[in-house]
Amino acid sequence: MHQLSLPIQLRPEADFASYLAGPNREAVAAITAWSIGSGDDFIHLFGLPDSGKTHLLQAACQHAVQQGASAIYLPLGHEDLAPSVLDNLELWDLVALDDVQVIAGDMDWERGLFDLYNRLRETKRRLLVSADAPAAELGLQLADLRSRLGWGPGYRLRPLSEEDCERLLRESAERRALGLGDDAFRYIMRHCPRDAGSLLGLLEEIDRESLRTKRRPTLWFIRRMLGPSP
Repeated sequence: MHQLSLPIQLRPEADFASYLAGPNREAVAAITAWSIGSGDDFIHLFGLPDSGKTHLLQAACQHAVQQGASAIYLPLGHEDLAPSVLDNLELWDLVALDDVQVIAGDMDWERGLFDLYNRLRETKRRLLVSADAPAAELGLQLADLRSRLGWGPGYRLRPLSEEDCERLLRESAERRALGLGDDAFRYIMRHCPRDAGSLLGLLEEIDRESLRTKRRPTLWFIRRMLGPSP
């Protein structure tokens, strides 16, 4: 995959198979189609933090590359990025820009993104962007950019139900081969925030601590790691 000389790495586990769509099946289907060159050329994905936007953008790029296309993922909130990073991105088949809201109000960034959008259209390339709100609510100062971002379809990622969250927890733990028992799953669902981002972050922490201590993540292990319940 083409990438810039920046410390930006795609997470190997960020694929479509590991994303539990739940109420977001339409959005996932549209992004999957985008990644293989069908459906809409431009898609705007928005939702709350930890709703899975980054996962889907990275999954789309990795899937595109598996199909023989070139793709680039850029998180616009990365501190080492400058507007010039948008130059020549039309050389890629697919471009995925994460966290567009962070550039709102910065005219150099806004003009750069506006120009990139036009170049991508001219060269028949594809663009996927994510933000925390629809284009009209991002606080963009450049009216033409607001208009461009509103041209394509926008998909709001909705939170998973509690049932879907538990399913995601179990499937993700199985992929990590953590060997958690039902008592551990019940404890986590009772005592931890029930959203996808928090649960996946917790599993990563459990996995890391289990490797560090060379202990199996039993219920006792998890209770000790999380500390006293409120």
